[in-house]
Amino acid sequence: MTGEIFRDPWGIPHLRADSANELARTQGRVTALDRAWQLEVERHRAQGTSASFLGPSALPWDRFVRRARLSDTARRCYAELERRDPETAEWVRAYVTGINETLTSLRTGTRAGDGTAGKGHGPTPGGETATRTGAGVSGGGPAGLAGEPGARAGGGDLAGQAVDGAGRGPVVGGDAGKRPGTGAQGSAGDAGSADGGAGRGSVSAGEAGARPGAGSPASRDAGVSAAGRGGGPAGDAGPAGPVAGEDAGVRSDGPGGHPGSVGGPGRGSADGTGVASEFARAGIVPGRWEVWTPLAVWLATHILFAGFPAKLWREHVSTHLGDGAVGLFAADGPGTSGSNGWLVAGERTVTGQAVIAGDPHRFIEDPGVYQQIRLSCPEFDVVGLAVPGVPGVAHFGHTGTVAWAITNAMADYQDLYRERLRRTGAGVEALGPDGTWRRAARHTETVEVAGEDPVEVEVIETDRGPVVIGGPEGLDDGVPEPGEPPLAVALRYPPRVTCDLGFGALLPLLRARRTADVDRAVDLWAEPVNVVLAADTDGGTLHRVAGRVPLRAEANGTRLVPAWEPGHEWRGWHAPPRDGLTDGVAVMANQRGPSAPLGVEFAPPHRADRIATLLGRRTRWSAADMSAIHMDTHLASAAPLLDHLAALGTGTLTEPAAALRDRLLHWNRHMDADSADAAAFAAVRSALVRRLAADPAFAATAAPPPYPEVFRPWLALVPRIGHALEHLLTADDLFGIDRPAAVRAALEETAARPPAGTWGDTHRLAPWRALPPETPQEEPGLSGDHDCVLCTSPVPGLTDLAARGPAARYVWDLARREDSRWVVPLGACGVPGSPHHHDQQALWLAGDLAPILTDWAQLTKETDV
Repeated sequence: MTGEIFRDPWGIPHLRADSANELARTQGRVTALDRAWQLEVERHRAQGTSASFLGPSALPWDRFVRRARLSDTARRCYAELERRDPETAEWVRAYVTGINETLTSLRTGTRAGDGTAGKGHGPTPGGETATRTGAGVSGGGPAGLAGEPGARAGGGDLAGQAVDGAGRGPVVGGDAGKRPGTGAQGSAGDAGSADGGAGRGSVSAGEAGARPGAGSPASRDAGVSAAGRGGGPAGDAGPAGPVAGEDAGVRSDGPGGHPGSVGGPGRGSADGTGVASEFARAGIVPGRWEVWTPLAVWLATHILFAGFPAKLWREHVSTHLGDGAVGLFAADGPGTSGSNGWLVAGERTVTGQAVIAGDPHRFIEDPGVYQQIRLSCPEFDVVGLAVPGVPGVAHFGHTGTVAWAITNAMADYQDLYRERLRRTGAGVEALGPDGTWRRAARHTETVEVAGEDPVEVEVIETDRGPVVIGGPEGLDDGVPEPGEPPLAVALRYPPRVTCDLGFGALLPLLRARRTADVDRAVDLWAEPVNVVLAADTDGGTLHRVAGRVPLRAEANGTRLVPAWEPGHEWRGWHAPPRDGLTDGVAVMANQRGPSAPLGVEFAPPHRADRIATLLGRRTRWSAADMSAIHMDTHLASAAPLLDHLAALGTGTLTEPAAALRDRLLHWNRHMDADSADAAAFAAVRSALVRRLAADPAFAATAAPPPYPEVFRPWLALVPRIGHALEHLLTADDLFGIDRPAAVRAALEETAARPPAGTWGDTHRLAPWRALPPETPQEEPGLSGDHDCVLCTSPVPGLTDLAARGPAARYVWDLARREDSRWVVPLGACGVPGSPHHHDQQALWLAGDLAPILTDWAQLTKETDV
């Protein structure tokens, strides 16, 4: 036996091989078969070459990737992995070999393993040519967009977001457009979404982001940029242009690169029907992966995960409103990649064995960010959620005797340093904390842009790290801040310092049999910093933080610090905190928990408190009971606004406003899709957010600093107010703003133009796609809200559409793995037209989960590879 691919009724791949390396190769093969287009987008995003086929809207993300030196960091990390852990390095190489084998077959129009064309789960593009063929696709997002931090919008319909080519993250700004026929905010082709270039960034309130890119010109006009994926105007075809392959356009006095060849439109579909693939529409073919590409994909996916641009926001607020104002906005926003997770020990279950359940909250993407998969060889047999482009099962897995899950620890582990730079005849120098000017590394790279001239990017790296904002002459406009030297900001992040991305944990996790094995494995974890829950069949449990957080001055965690002053250096690493269970339960939902010493801002406690409350209502739980917790829609953060409504004297209100007030005060505070009261509450909330943002007290913070567009989602005022609303309403004073008057005006405004339907009519899914769908589709209405356990995040004040939500749900049963369950928002296959492209969405919407089959006799063998 070499490698075998089986499928369950949902098209989920179950892989079997005779060694771990052969299994990794098979995983690479099947991932490229099911997710070839996704892998191509990820590869370009990680290299900073997205604009080469997505157009100018992807340029801000590509510039950031080049300046932050993500590809170079991935290369260094792989080289160090080869030196320290050759077994894992070879395993990663086997995975890349599998990807390239399938991509080669797709380029040549034959399917590896059976010699046929146009079959299977992946697209079958045509042959390669040396140049791009056909019109340049400029992106896939709504036309004329404006911005929030971080959902990936591309063919999605997050109005008010400026959609940017290859980034991920709606960036909302300006007035959201109206969804035709429903009155919902936003629609494809409407004004307004800013989704970043090639990253996955945060939107709206712009906290710890998923992945940014940058915004379109519309986002600049709105003063808000995008940080997510997407494309420019929907269907906006640019003139044909050359598209360089991997490492496109690196030149000058820096590291060299070699252009690859791309081109030829192709055809293909999951069932061989000849439906045009994304490759054909973009005019490219799959490129070749390097051995370090999985590390680059992982790094690009998580570089903004800890939300270091929030430090720009804190400094902006502190400068204009004072240091005391920073805490008012310290709230989770829809840009934060959060999650729910909970562990119920055997003493609290009907089987006597533990159950772990939860749901990672990320931007909903098509194809999805998680890949359901089973990996089986003589050493291990694991079911779990993989990240396409990365071998193994990192975040969520069940080996049969032990299971684990993670949430974002909300730790702060990346720093921004103000640099003093000067040009010399030999290059660029930076002033160090000892008063000495030292030579900085410098080179230029060329970013190819479909339909436009190439763009040169100057890459500078000081002893602190790569310069990601400004340079020796300051910001791009060359205008220094008053009283300040030209602005240059360097980013210091652990993998760049240590040459370690934590990939050494991946094989030990697959081989784990007990919680002690998981514990040892995650000791090797680096990026991102997570809270880990694990349980085993011997009754062992684990609740700890995993990842690398530097020891340094407190100021480093809250703002930009001067590189030329001593005291801001890194001095080693925090010991990862540990915690236990309370009454047989542990809950993690990005709140201040064991990771509190490692972070600055955390999610409000509402989700964690609600999960703990629900778990406390029974003495015994089963795996089958967990979906009810997944789907809970109680909105605790509604209380401050409802308290203000209760305090309004009815004699001061018009009759419609008084009636609306009474209705909301009797509302059950559940954000259900079929609830008209939830829709009315959301309308009042948005009206209030807009009024507060327009108050003269916030005028100085409304216009963001002229930082690169990729960071502007974190600086968007309206989303910031929307997701800090409960704090702003309960503060002793809010800069003299008459909050009761603002609440009254918002109530009257909504009563005069009440929403016509239910919460689900406007609160709709807005998945990110690199290219817009060829056939427009109505996305489903959603229950939930940002602070609900069912976390489906709108952007109050801008749009009710939700780009972020549960990117998967899982229930791991330690009594019997076959009683475990899982689901993803769309389906297992990323190929449009496949029967498994969207077949799990009905389950996901209803809160149901698909069974996990582990009996090979119940699976359908697809092929040997």
